[in-house]
Amino acid sequence: MKMLINVPETVVPDALRGLAACHPELIVDVDNRVIVRRDAPVEDKVGLVSGGGSGHEPLHGGFVGPGMLDAACPGEVFTSPVPDQMVRAAAAVDSGKGVLFIVKNYTGDVLNFDMAAELAEDEGIQVAKVLVNDDAAVTDSLYTAGRRGTGATLFVEKIAGAAADEGAPLERVESIARRVNELSRSFGVALSACSTPAKGGPTFDLPSGELELGVGIHGEPGRERRAMMTSHEIADYAVEVVVEDLRPDSPVLLLVNGMGATPQLELYGFAAEVHRALGERRVAVARTLVGNYVTSLDMAGASITLCQVDEDLLRLWDAPVRTAGLRWGA
Repeated sequence: MKMLINVPETVVPDALRGLAACHPELIVDVDNRVIVRRDAPVEDKVGLVSGGGSGHEPLHGGFVGPGMLDAACPGEVFTSPVPDQMVRAAAAVDSGKGVLFIVKNYTGDVLNFDMAAELAEDEGIQVAKVLVNDDAAVTDSLYTAGRRGTGATLFVEKIAGAAADEGAPLERVESIARRVNELSRSFGVALSACSTPAKGGPTFDLPSGELELGVGIHGEPGRERRAMMTSHEIADYAVEVVVEDLRPDSPVLLLVNGMGATPQLELYGFAAEVHRALGERRVAVARTLVGNYVTSLDMAGASITLCQVDEDLLRLWDAPVRTAGLRWGA
């Protein structure tokens, strides 16, 4: 496999050096692997910290900035960051109002963030944690006990980030983050396997004429493999799974997310089919975001995430955000 890298061992620090060069509004500690918004800690504001294995960009480092995260901790590719990173991040963003850890439900992430919370509290930092477990495809997988954390992580970080920017206390920000997770469901489809720099080739075998329905963001198995389907058929399948699980009775946010190697041309065509399938099921879409946001290196495929919203959650979604990977508003 051809990759635009130097050597596999330096992929993450090389990317962090590039992030630092391109985004002076961020403080990027390459050695300790912590990304912090330059104005942190923001006075009288709850700090938001997330992180996970690299390879899912722009999640999480691309979502550090006003309106979203205060800091992110990148691990090695598909490998959890370590507690020391998380404690450094919490100390860098704590204004005295507490810190919220946003954690995708993968075993390594959960264990390390739990340990980091204990260490941070020993240093006098108040910490709350929210677990993101939105995947409707499977209950247990290779990396998890329970549902996997996938596309809803973006909704949680954006909406909780807006609440924190408004000055909401830690208990309120935590409650909003939990609510967003509970009101969200996702489903992913892989058209090809991803390739890690260390392996230099596909991480699993997916024949050219087949797709994986319900795949995880590390290439974990889904519900089943089938012969290649049309965009229309994939949308019907994915929407049916998500709507049946979520049973929305109010408008939804819709994320049509590329897995890393899917071009916008295909994603917007797929988005049209998802809107059609939702309309046939009488699910109203309040906002749609289309693009590669929660990725799996060079995997071809897509995922959809729905989040039920009321006026307050929609207002927080629409609030200004200014990060490397997501920005709108003032």
